[in-house]
Amino acid sequence: MPRPTTALVALATAVFSTISAGGGGALAQPSGAPVASACTLLADVATGKLLRQEGSCDKPITPASTFKIAISLMGYDSGLLKNEHVPALPFREGYADWLPEWRTTTDPASWIKNSVVWYSQQITRSLGKLRFKRYVAEFDYGNRDVSGDPGKQNGLTQAWLSSSLKITPLQQLDFLERMVRHQLPVSNHAYDMTARILVLAPLPNGWEIHGKTGSGAPRRSDGKLDLDHAYGWFVGWANRDGRNIAFVRQVQMDGRSNPRAGLQARDAFLAELPDLLDRL
Repeated sequence: MPRPTTALVALATAVFSTISAGGGGALAQPSGAPVASACTLLADVATGKLLRQEGSCDKPITPASTFKIAISLMGYDSGLLKNEHVPALPFREGYADWLPEWRTTTDPASWIKNSVVWYSQQITRSLGKLRFKRYVAEFDYGNRDVSGDPGKQNGLTQAWLSSSLKITPLQQLDFLERMVRHQLPVSNHAYDMTARILVLAPLPNGWEIHGKTGSGAPRRSDGKLDLDHAYGWFVGWANRDGRNIAFVRQVQMDGRSNPRAGLQARDAFLAELPDLLDRL
């Protein structure tokens, strides 16, 4: 696999500065660069009713690591992924290694917890271009564009990383609702295992949270990443007593973000979520 570009390494340094994208550990306090814009969406999965919409939620941007939800469904449906711990793939020199947590053997659970880019790329490479493109189309995921960077033929491993594939917060919400309702063309095993590896710590009021962060950046007119205006995502769903509420929080920062934008989006949203859910 080719070494990551300088631009992507810069992006990793700027917005992947701390880890804990998943798992049930303690949450970092929201901090870092100010938020320039934010979108918040909540919807009742059973009825499809939009319960809350705040901010601008119709701008298509990179899904970044939230696309791991879709890749997980693909991996389990195709049989490439078996359970939470199989396959465990060894790290190899040449893989993306922007974080020390990535330079080790990784299984599906740690892939999601540590948001390991190279594990995603091994899944999509194993799927191949045709199956990967077909899954994205059948999921009706965002703009469905998996061509990658212009002229580089790298869509199979880069499309979701500040590249061609884009999705709006409203489209993310729709994708999550269809996933939780089991309306995507994948097996029950794919749904069940994806939900399992996305579980976070429960909220104090008893809601179980499934979620994934994502951090990326827009491209400037010269094609370079605008690291001063990073995007942050936190998407997923909450479940209690058989009721499922899908949610999306998407932010854009004003200045370099530390911790990464996705963690800021997650931590701020989880601080608000118990009250939001209690008022539904």
